[in-house]
Amino acid sequence: MGLQLSIVTPERELFAGEVDSLLAPGKDGEMGVLPHHAPLIAVLKEGVLIARQGEEELVFAVHGGYMQVLPDRVIVLADVAERAEEIDVERAEAARRRAEELLKKEPPPEVRAEAAAALRRSLVRLRVARRRRYRIESERPEPSD
Repeated sequence: MGLQLSIVTPERELFAGEVDSLLAPGKDGEMGVLPHHAPLIAVLKEGVLIARQGEEELVFAVHGGYMQVLPDRVIVLADVAERAEEIDVERAEAARRRAEELLKKEPPPEVRAEAAAALRRSLVRLRVARRRRYRIESERPEPSD
């Protein structure tokens, strides 16, 4: 018996289903969750959330929120979350470049904090998109002679 996982944002339910394990970006570090885990509530930071269903890997970009873990259920209440296949790589690259350019100009503290957050979000999106692309490419069959 696996874990019932729900990933919810203020806009929608992103995922609901059974998974074998979960790796989440906790505020204090990566957290692995298996069935029968001790109950806890954790703060999530921006990062990659990976759920495994057998050999399949479901990858999400998560940008803050909370996670409740029960022995048979995990609920992720994310501020923002995206499936790997929803990420627009060109848009994320453009956001990364804009944030880096703004940070080079040494803006005032409030603008700097906003630009730094935008940079972190874009880097997470790019990491998730690259992980998906690598996984797809590695699953392609080798050409036969």
